[in-house]
Amino acid sequence: MIPSDPEVAVIGAGCAGIAAARALRAAGRSCVVLEAAPRIGGRAFTESASLGAPFDHGATWLHQAAENPLRPFAPDAPDHDTVRERCLWLGDRWATPDELRDQERAFDAFEAAVERAAAGGGPDRAVAEVAPRGGRWDATIAHWLGAQINAASLDAISLEDFVRTDLTGPNLLPREGVGGVVARLAEGLPIMTGARVEALRWDGPGVVLEGRFGTLRARSAIVTVSNGVLAAGGIRFAPGLPAATQAAIHGLPMGLLTKIGFRARGTDRLGIAPFHSARRAVGPGAPHPFGWVFWPHARDHLFGFVGGARAWSLAREGAAATEDAAREDLRAMFGARADAALAACVVTGWGTDPLHLGSYTHARPGHHASRAVLSAPLAGGRLLFAGEACHRRFAGTVAGAWLSGEAAARLAA
Repeated sequence: MIPSDPEVAVIGAGCAGIAAARALRAAGRSCVVLEAAPRIGGRAFTESASLGAPFDHGATWLHQAAENPLRPFAPDAPDHDTVRERCLWLGDRWATPDELRDQERAFDAFEAAVERAAAGGGPDRAVAEVAPRGGRWDATIAHWLGAQINAASLDAISLEDFVRTDLTGPNLLPREGVGGVVARLAEGLPIMTGARVEALRWDGPGVVLEGRFGTLRARSAIVTVSNGVLAAGGIRFAPGLPAATQAAIHGLPMGLLTKIGFRARGTDRLGIAPFHSARRAVGPGAPHPFGWVFWPHARDHLFGFVGGARAWSLAREGAAATEDAAREDLRAMFGARADAALAACVVTGWGTDPLHLGSYTHARPGHHASRAVLSAPLAGGRLLFAGEACHRRFAGTVAGAWLSGEAAARLAA
């Protein structure tokens, strides 16, 4: 039964909100989770109707699995890095094994140069200011690490934050989807869906939350909505948030990584084995290419990503424009065979969804510390923020959201 006057009100039933609610209940505290959407999971959302098998619209991998708090809940998830090979299209042919090894060496050198620059001290600056350029693979690597990994270009990303939040493997790909894992962990929690919080007053002995659901009072509140919603004023805070908190929100903007899935039309698998990935090298004909993963778990669909400025531009044009661009990208590698092999398509809409307004955060130059500022309790713990934006190590991931939600729950309890 959902308590009418809980000790803690949690806003948002994504990873951070679910983690907070689980921790609060384990500590013997009453809570309620208010979720604006008609479903739970936030940006960790898996569904099967679109492609006939579990398809993650958002979070896809459990990164750095040895330290990932969700690893115990997906014990059978394979390490994607051990079962895939990467294919690189050079405009008229696939890269040779020697060229792929050369590209890997360039990738290692690129990251080492960025790490040396960060370790050298001095004021924080954009990653692009210190990144190698001019080498054969540098533009491709910069595009991959920027738009395709961090959902924003390297000229917009803090060097300090980039290095401190850089993750490694193992990268697990759960068969049920990351959203499936998260949904399972929400079972039995006091969650109200379709309950959008429009206003939050925090100047009294407790907090008061208002929305179409009515009025809810609690001792404290944990806010886990995205920074996109916070920056857009999606919740009216009374009194207004402190200047430092507002600056932290705007210093950690949302990037966009749009995900596209295609289901196979027949038996043609385009000559690519399950789990393998393919993408085009950056060049005159491919300034902002997509990246693709084929036939995960030997299923009959593939998925891909487009990120950064191009993703935002396509999102404004609509899902049909994104699908057209995705098909064009695949056609550049596989020709008309791609059109014949691929049928149903699904395009995610994180950039235009008013409940998210982006995929995950990056820090502007000089704003890595904003993650700590945003996670600091206000009014003696009466108001707390949690989510991937608040974690200084696993920012941008479900692991960061989960750990941040647990930390906020400890403070609230």
